[in-house]
Amino acid sequence: MIAVIDYKAGNLASVKKALEQMGADSVVTADPALVSRADKLILPGVGHFAATTELTRSGLRGAIEERIAAGKPFLGICVGMQWMLTGSTEAPDVPGLGAIPASCQRFACKDRKVPHVGWNQIAKVSNSWLLNGVESGSFVYYSHSYCAPVTTDTVAVTEYGDAYCAAIESGNLFGVQFHPEKSGPVGLKVLKNFIEI
Repeated sequence: MIAVIDYKAGNLASVKKALEQMGADSVVTADPALVSRADKLILPGVGHFAATTELTRSGLRGAIEERIAAGKPFLGICVGMQWMLTGSTEAPDVPGLGAIPASCQRFACKDRKVPHVGWNQIAKVSNSWLLNGVESGSFVYYSHSYCAPVTTDTVAVTEYGDAYCAAIESGNLFGVQFHPEKSGPVGLKVLKNFIEI
């Protein structure tokens, strides 16, 4: 069972619909007890990084950490991926999961509109379970003002002024800055790969 975690800030309906389209057994939940029994976890996210405080307040953070420690696959989407890092300058006092030793920053490019909204290309920089069968140069859909830097855990980048992290993979942790549920066949392939891990 895949738990799609509801912390009042995710694009839940679209993610759930995409999983249903592929026949995945999934449930949208804000119940830490249910999360603690899930085989896989998805943390969607839209909006402000401060919304992730709800994960701690509700007890979801502890349940997520337990499942990750048990080796269960975790996928963060957009703000959900950013939460995998130590934090974000969008909400400096709100800690992230800390699984990736880096911090998200606001786009600094003066010649580009912020937020970055719309279709852009990804370039794979290393082999990846999550991006298996996805070609470099594929277009995916973005909507964000903050981004993660390129680190040793980065498996794909996108250019928007400078290169930033489009996808992360570290052990059983996976993250994408783009919205796979809005990225057509490419996004569905990413979700299918996660389902099959």
